[in-house]
Amino acid sequence: MSVEIKVPTVGESITEVTLSQWLKQDGDYVEMDENIAELESDKATFELPAEKAGILRIVAQEGDTLEIGALVARIEEGGAPAADKKDNDNAAAKTESKPETAPQPETQAPAAENYATGTASPAAAKILREKGIEADALAGTGKDGRITKADAEKATVGTPKAQVSGKGTVTEAPKSMAGDRNERREKLSALRKTIAKRLVSVKNETAMLTTFNEVNMQPIMDLRAKYKDAFKEKYGVGLGFMSFFTKAVCTALKEWPAVNARIEETEIVYHDFADISIAVSAPKGLVVPVIRNAESLSLYEIEKEVINLATKARDNKLTIDEMTGGTFTITNGGVFGSMMSTPIINAPQSAILGMHNIIQRPVAENGQVVIRPMMYVALSYDHRIIDGRESVSFLVRVKQLLEDPARLLLEV
Repeated sequence: MSVEIKVPTVGESITEVTLSQWLKQDGDYVEMDENIAELESDKATFELPAEKAGILRIVAQEGDTLEIGALVARIEEGGAPAADKKDNDNAAAKTESKPETAPQPETQAPAAENYATGTASPAAAKILREKGIEADALAGTGKDGRITKADAEKATVGTPKAQVSGKGTVTEAPKSMAGDRNERREKLSALRKTIAKRLVSVKNETAMLTTFNEVNMQPIMDLRAKYKDAFKEKYGVGLGFMSFFTKAVCTALKEWPAVNARIEETEIVYHDFADISIAVSAPKGLVVPVIRNAESLSLYEIEKEVINLATKARDNKLTIDEMTGGTFTITNGGVFGSMMSTPIINAPQSAILGMHNIIQRPVAENGQVVIRPMMYVALSYDHRIIDGRESVSFLVRVKQLLEDPARLLLEV
């Protein structure tokens, strides 16, 4: 008796997923609860487990978009293959692969090309990206010339592409010359589609403005240099900039609650807590996991939570709950070298703080020109709910707290 494996319900707002990768092959024996595939929604990646032990029969293919409840595979009755049978099969395969007399090459009929020719499956495309190999450099052995996962695994840099000549003989493709104009197409992932849709929606549906300021990072850098070793020895995590910015933001949000609010139909919803979303660049796109009740956390608790969420994001292990419900977002473009930008609001929130890189610049202090490590900060906000006075005052308060970090501990 076979068991049908269907797309499970993974979240209230999720109606469809993409089958991004099979972890097992058709006909493989799988154990109960063993992960057999990866499903990608517009918010996260999920692993699909086997509901019983048996032989896997694949129904859906990699790259397919499936609705919740759609059939993915079946698992048929069957036991694990015996080890000696595998050895016999391998021995037979080796014998067959070494005939006594090498056969003459056969003439092949020209292959009919279509849209699938030279196109890599999602799993193959992922392997090729990791190897730094263009799909155009390979000839696929799959149906209609499609590049399979096996083709990608065998490929190496410099592998010549085989093609069929008009006479039916296999010839080597001409080497690419300098100046070739190649194109590569990839289907938008569900996550990338959602990111694009949300960003365009925010630009069109909010009255977004951005205000800027600059922060002298010398006091925080001096504090970190003095206590970083003791901090790490006591708490097991490094003392980074994100914890200072998060604490400063939480303090300023208490004083300017409109920055921590949101519009819901005809009402303004205020929060007496601060759930801070931290923008993280993950392999499949930008995600914003949330630090819950950040206003009640200490510096080391914030650092631990940042590391935990960032690690999960890069391993595609974040849950839906960990990415929803934030009230304010912090994004750090400085890690990529950004000097100044206008971050886009993370709806339905009403404001986002952008951090940038730290540059040694000449500034005036007490009538003297001195060199200081300076950072531009940007606050993008929805002018429908936040006035200019509130936005500017909020950012000035964040600047004051960062330039005098003792205020963060004394809350003055």
